[in-house]
Amino acid sequence: MTMHNPPHPGAILREDVLPELGLSITEAANQLGVSRNSLSRVLNEHAAISPEMALRIENWLGVENGGRAELWAGMQLDFDMWHARHRVA
Repeated sequence: MTMHNPPHPGAILREDVLPELGLSITEAANQLGVSRNSLSRVLNEHAAISPEMALRIENWLGVENGGRAELWAGMQLDFDMWHARHRVA
């Protein structure tokens, strides 16, 4: 069975989380304590979610609301491993 390309966690933030919260990129960046450009790069899948960003998301959303840092870091790892596997294979 072939695993399909997992989504970039930035896409989940862009397509699900920000609209659900009714936030613009600027508002979300301010709440996360990062620059708008940094968040935009993640949302547009040009940058990975770092462990530090995962912790910021955890503090921002709260563990009870799906913000657990390990979840976000794990999604990034799944995304990165899928792409690495297809480059190496």
